[in-house]
Amino acid sequence: QVQLVESGGGLVQAGDSLKLSCVASGRIRSINAMGWYHQAPGKERELVATITSSGSTSYADSVKGRFTISRDNAKNTVYLQMNSLKPEDTAVYYCNANLRESTRWYFADYWGQGTQVTVSS
Repeated sequence: QVQLVESGGGLVQAGDSLKLSCVASGRIRSINAMGWYHQAPGKERELVATITSSGSTSYADSVKGRFTISRDNAKNTVYLQMNSLKPEDTAVYYCNANLRESTRWYFADYWGQGTQVTVSS
């Protein structure tokens, strides 16, 4: 069974930084893209950033220049460095991975349980 576990969330002040981590574990054959999404209260889940297996990245306009996504393929881990945090960044942050389990022939999306990020003004 595959699991994605996020860590690194917390309560910070505006202008502070946080680094989120997400580790994928289990019987994993291969991982394609990995990414971070967030969901604020009363809103839909939105894409924050993605990174391909070769390292190509994309970002939501709202976080460009402030957030950096990276990954360590050897550790099946994706990171999100968040700088210059704003109150509007407050949300639950979810990790996503498009991967293939060792017992299956197809790729599928998997999600972590989420980690809360709260930015006070």
